[in-house]
Amino acid sequence: MDESKLSAPVRERLAEIRRLAEAASDKPAALGPDVDVSRFRTVSERRRVESIASLEKQVRETVLMSGFTAEEEAERSASFFQMDRTPIYERVMDAFGGAVEVTGTEEAMAAHPEEMVERYWWRAVAPDKDKYTALVALHQTEGYFIRVKAGAKVEKPIQACLFISESNVSQNVHNVIIVEDGAEANVITGCNIHAEVREGLHAGISEFYVGKGATLIFTMIHNWAEDFSVRPRTGVIVEDDGTYVNNYVLMRPVKSIQAFPVARLEGARSRAVFNTIVTGLADSVIDLGTETQLIGEGSRSEAIARTVSRDRSVVYSRGRLVGRTDDCKAHLDCRGIVRSPESTQWAIPDLASEGAPGAELSHEAAISPIAEEEVYYLMSRGVPKDEAVSMITRGFLDLEIPGLPPALRRQIDRALEEASRESM
Repeated sequence: MDESKLSAPVRERLAEIRRLAEAASDKPAALGPDVDVSRFRTVSERRRVESIASLEKQVRETVLMSGFTAEEEAERSASFFQMDRTPIYERVMDAFGGAVEVTGTEEAMAAHPEEMVERYWWRAVAPDKDKYTALVALHQTEGYFIRVKAGAKVEKPIQACLFISESNVSQNVHNVIIVEDGAEANVITGCNIHAEVREGLHAGISEFYVGKGATLIFTMIHNWAEDFSVRPRTGVIVEDDGTYVNNYVLMRPVKSIQAFPVARLEGARSRAVFNTIVTGLADSVIDLGTETQLIGEGSRSEAIARTVSRDRSVVYSRGRLVGRTDDCKAHLDCRGIVRSPESTQWAIPDLASEGAPGAELSHEAAISPIAEEEVYYLMSRGVPKDEAVSMITRGFLDLEIPGLPPALRRQIDRALEEASRESM
């Protein structure tokens, strides 16, 4: 992007972002284990492809586990695929060409520089939040840009995949999703690595903007490896009568992941829903949570988390609700099962009413074993004990997630089945 062609205020803002990021380049995160980002080199460039079907079979099978399909015409309205550093494939189906814009963020910045910087670029996430945001601000390696035009109702999901095919790299993506006034969109994203990748870092900035009367259903499926570290940073802004639904699923081991997305319900009658399903395996350190700031009158929020830990995993399940208006209501529901004497779980609800005596905030948090009476009930009907435990674990994790297409529902069901079998 040629900054000399930009207006003075936009150039000043870009310079400010760089200054803030440089000052925070060594700033540790408030939560989660520290990662030495200097250990990793930048991901490589890749060649573009003409179709998803042309990707090697192993890659197609891996990304299918996160809901990304090559059957685009029948099941998706648009697709974005980034391999390491390069967006290798973007396509909007003909029927949705006037309603959806999908591209890499660098291309979006080049096409709409003034609009992006003034309204969307580092507006929902601070570039100096910690050294991971600074890493992306200073050494960005693309990311996706998705815009759904005002009033458009996009029935079929938009799919996006961020894929890493090499070890000892850092993929530093910056994603932006805009759902304009009155529009509706269902976005499915998967972050995956090649089966031969062992160690690395994924640092991802995601900024979501939900317009007046708009709805965004966002589903993220993570598939990582036992030596891979992940540091997403997400900010969401919801305007009047807007709705944001976030679904997150983690069923594979990871070295460590720490994320605490923040939704700001700025608009009147705005709404946010978070559903989280996590299984901790091997030596994973998983520190996940959500924060909802209820600012607009009549704003509402609900956050539900189901976590199972086994092996030597450590799982933190956090939730924070901040009421800033008298007319707001929100609830947290965090429940966990510890399946191994060597694993640890923390459930940490956090409620605050800031100058809002009328705010209604509540929580339920519980960590408990599988109820023996449920196991005995199934055993009394001929179900072997191990299978009974597997069935109960699967049922505990099986949240009713709204807005999932049937194909992704089947993928999650398979992942739940595998996770529950592993708990036997």
